[in-house]
Formats: sequence, structure tokens, C-alpha cells
Amino acid sequence: MLPAKLGRAVAASLLALALSATPSLAQDAKPARAQDAPMGEAYTGPVGNPPHGIAMHGSPALPADFTHLPYANPSAPKGGRIGWGFQGVFDSMNVFIRKGAVPLGMFDSTLGPNVYEGLMFRSYDEPFTMYGLIAETIKTDPERTFLEITIRPEAKFSDGVPITVDDVLFTIDMLREKGAPHLANRMKAITSVERIGDNGLRMNFADGSNRELPLLIGLVPIVPKHAITEDEFGETTMTPFIGSGPYVVESVKPGTRVVMKRNPDYWGKDLPIKRGLDNFDELIVDYYRNETSRFEAFRTGLFDINGEGSPIRWSKEYDFPAVQKGDIVLNVFETKTPVAMQAMVFNVRRPMFSDERVRQALTLLFDFEWVNANLFNNQYVRTASLFQNSELSSYQRPISEAERAILGDHISQIDQALLDGTYAPPKSDGSGNDRTNLRQALKLLQQAGYGLVDGKMTNKATGEQLSFEFMGLTRAHERLALAFQRNMMRLGIDMQVRTVDSSQYWQRWLSFDFDMLMRGYSASLSPGTEQFGRWGSAASENPGTQNIIGANSPAIDAALDALVAARDRGDFVAAVRAFDRAVMSGTYFIPLYHAPGQRVARRTRIAVPKTTSIYGYQSATWWETE
Repeated sequence: MLPAKLGRAVAASLLALALSATPSLAQDAKPARAQDAPMGEAYTGPVGNPPHGIAMHGSPALPADFTHLPYANPSAPKGGRIGWGFQGVFDSMNVFIRKGAVPLGMFDSTLGPNVYEGLMFRSYDEPFTMYGLIAETIKTDPERTFLEITIRPEAKFSDGVPITVDDVLFTIDMLREKGAPHLANRMKAITSVERIGDNGLRMNFADGSNRELPLLIGLVPIVPKHAITEDEFGETTMTPFIGSGPYVVESVKPGTRVVMKRNPDYWGKDLPIKRGLDNFDELIVDYYRNETSRFEAFRTGLFDINGEGSPIRWSKEYDFPAVQKGDIVLNVFETKTPVAMQAMVFNVRRPMFSDERVRQALTLLFDFEWVNANLFNNQYVRTASLFQNSELSSYQRPISEAERAILGDHISQIDQALLDGTYAPPKSDGSGNDRTNLRQALKLLQQAGYGLVDGKMTNKATGEQLSFEFMGLTRAHERLALAFQRNMMRLGIDMQVRTVDSSQYWQRWLSFDFDMLMRGYSASLSPGTEQFGRWGSAASENPGTQNIIGANSPAIDAALDALVAARDRGDFVAAVRAFDRAVMSGTYFIPLYHAPGQRVARRTRIAVPKTTSIYGYQSATWWETE
């Protein structure tokens, strides 16, 4: 187990980088170039994983002799095409660097690693598990202080040249020196490299504090040393580099279209991890200048798949002729991953929000039922947990003995309803004027030292009206805030709604210069050190971090220490649930809503497997029926 001090030390080291999607892993001392790696000896000590795969917690679910991924159809036919449409433009085909806007489809989390691929391949039917792809064997110690791999002898790039240790070493150097931050930071965490025999290498890390690191490195795309110069690697280009993936780029229409063709000689097509995947002969990715033209293009058949992010449009605008004739089918794919927490957050550093009873009162005044019916056509579900819809959520689950041990004496900070699993966000009668909730809110405000004076909710000690500013960024923020403002006025609370430009919004966000604003908390099945930047006490008084709320809770800190120290899945789940309870108990925000499932419209000629992964649909498993 990692000691509590180590967890907080990790948090402190992340403060300056907490706004980054990927925390920096750079070391103080610049490591030697990987391409100068000396020969080393294979590790022979205790191992932390089987050679065919590695899981974030515990062991991989699939045995070494698995035949295919659980959500893939190994009998899926090959052939046909699939078309995607996105809003925007692109001006580069170099996916490895920060400069330039690149199209989706070559190497990304949306459409997958089609042109470029990593040492390992992720199974989306497990929280976070990687299986060998280019890497034939994977090895690390129980502390995860290194990653040692051997390269499959059959692995090769699309031009037929075998993938070697030199390509991996070249990739490490190029990404360290020129790569996009999320890739560069992973490579910078490698303190030294050793060659192991003719087709192996070991990447050493400073310590095992980031247990995700071997898995994250496994995701990094490997580039061909023989086909890219160091100068070319760091520049934008409309000529794609060679990859080792199942597709090659056939044509590019700058800014608007990329066509990728399945490589019939793809080296990995018969591997179990790839069986039933990469079924289309052609992938087409089109770009449109605005959302109106993009959606119209889908309606008229210019592309095949449309993931719909707006539940309102899903309920009102998918009645066009192609749907009515049965040429398009509407699917809602269920997932078992956490939904993002969208919330109106309090800045608890502000005097009016430092008393939790005031925050509880305002939470009662947000009428979700009215908002959902009148603004969103009843398309949303109320969110009640940072990890709702997953095994990590504490919602509707009584606290376990393992969680009690994690929280220790700090358990007294947790609301009883969150301990016994009966907590739920306030519910109204949907009228927009629920008198029961208004009375409960008034009682809490009176307990906090407020009272109505000439129709104004007034602090009896200072004589000042309860007043705050909601800072919004978009018209959608403003629309929701104005609906909330009506209930504030009923209790004499002065809620000012102000929409500002992007520059001012983010500057005030970074400097904690706000009373209330909207924000989202993305979540995964493997939360880690990024949570210290969002919720850790060490980040609460450091402008520039993601702890914009100002949470400073020993209960949260204790749960976070247990979270990063966990080694098996059971301990990890207990730690995350304890963390969830501690955060929800603090009333740091007004939880809003989410749309259940993944909404996707597709042409009926596109078939999908019967089994869906826990992360939802995976388009690499689809195929054409015509």
C-alpha cells in the first residue's frame, strides 16, 4: 500500500498542471535519448501481470488463450464501407504533434487506432485492461517501476518493413521532444531504457506512484524510424506517415475528407485481439463547416453514422423520410461507465457559501422536474453521484466495512443518508413553485442566520441581503440559470446572471474569481491522481488548479489516499465509493442531469454485434450486410 503522505505528495506535484487533461509526468532531470539505450538483462524477479496482458487493478479478465473480444463477432464478414461526418476542418495529417488540426479516424478514441497502433490494444469490456498487440509479451513488477516487452516477429508497417526495437526507441525520442503533450508526458516519465536481446526492451520509471503508466505507454502509437525524419516528425503535413494499423490512408481532400482503405496484408488480422474487428474495406471521414449542414448531409445519405449528443433533437428531429422508410435505425446503446457530473458549483471560499446549510437550501430551490419538462422535453435523468451508472458509484448502496475503514474517524463528516444508501437529490412536484421545498430551504437559511426582511433574505449579523452572481459562458448556461433565478426571487435571494466571453470566463475560473458557475466532471472506470487536483485539500488554495470549488475535506483526502494506493479491484472500488460519498456529502455543487445511453442513428446496411461492451458501442466491430 502507498502511504498517505505519498498520495498527498503526488497531489502537490500535480498542482501546476491540474488543468491539463493529462497530468504532466515529466522528470526534473532530462533522460538520455532512448536510441542510445544500452543492452540490459531480462527481468527475472516477481511479476505483476501475466505476459499476455495487464490490468489497472487485479488481473486481465481474458485468459492467455482467448479467441476474441467478448463484444466482437468473430464471424463478421469483411467488405463494404462506412462513412462518418463531423463538424469542423483539418489542416494537417500529423496526429503526433500539437500543431495543426487533424481529422478523426487515424488514431483517436472516437474512431479508433486505424492507421497507427500501439504496443498493446485495449479491451473495452473491462475497466482498464491492455492486451499485447505489437508487444508479444508484457512484463512489469508488482510495484510497476518498469515495463518490459518483446516485439512480435510478424509485426510490420504497411510498407512491409518489420517493426523493431529501434522503431520503439525512435518513437520515445520523437514524442518526448516533439509530441503532443498527452503523448510527450508519457514518454518523459521513462527515466531510462535498456535493450533486452534482439527484440525486447525495458522502459524504467522513477517509481510506481503512477500505476496507469505501463498501460498508457501501451496505447502510444509506434512510428517507423525508416520512413520519417526527425525534422518531418515535428511539422504539420498533408501527407500521412506510414503506420502499422489495419488501414492505410488512400486519399485526402484537405479540410473536408479522408478516405482510408483496409490493408489486405495487415499483419495482425488473425490475432485473437483483432478477430471480428476492422471489417469495412473503406472508412470515409467527412467534415462540414457547421452543424446544420452536417445534419442535413446525414439526412440525405451523404454519410452513414450519426452519434446524437442532443436528446432534444433526438426526440423531435429524427422523423425524416429515411427513418420513416426504415433506411435508418435509431439505437440507444447502454453502457456501464460513469456518466459525467454536470453541476452548478459553489465557490465555498465566498462567505455566503461557506455555510453548508446555505448550499443545501439553494440545492432545494433548483427544480429539476420543472426544468426537465419545460426546457428539455423530459429527456434527462437526475445525476446523484460522481460515478453514476457504474460499480464505482455509492448511489443507492449502503456503505461497506471496507469504506468505513478507509474513512476512519472522518466518517462523522458523511451525511447519514449517504451512509445508508438512501440519499437522492431533492425532488419537486414539477410545478416550478414547490412549497414544500421552499419551506425546507427557508428553514435551513434561518438556521444559518438569515431571515426575511422587507422581502429580502437578509443576514441578521451583517444586515446584508443574500446575493451572488452566476457566471455563464453560453446561452444554454444562461437559460438554465434564469430558470433557477425565479425560485431564488421567491425567497428574496438576489441571484445575478451574467454571461461573459470565453477569455474572461476562463481567467476568472483560473483565479477562483466567481461565486457560482457551471462545470462538468468527466469520469472513468479508473479514476486516479487527477482527482487530487479536482478535490484534494492541497489544491484548494492554489489558483490555476481544478479545485475551483475550494473543497478542503479530511474525508475526501483519506479516500483519495486509499484510491491511489489500491492494488486490487475490490479495494479500489471501495476507495472510490468512499470518495464519492465524501464529495456528495459536502454539498459542493447542485447536481444537474444526464441523458442515459449513447444515441446513434445508422444506415440499416450497417450491422452491429449483439453484445455491447461496458463502454458502449465500438464501431470497429461493425460490418456491412449488403
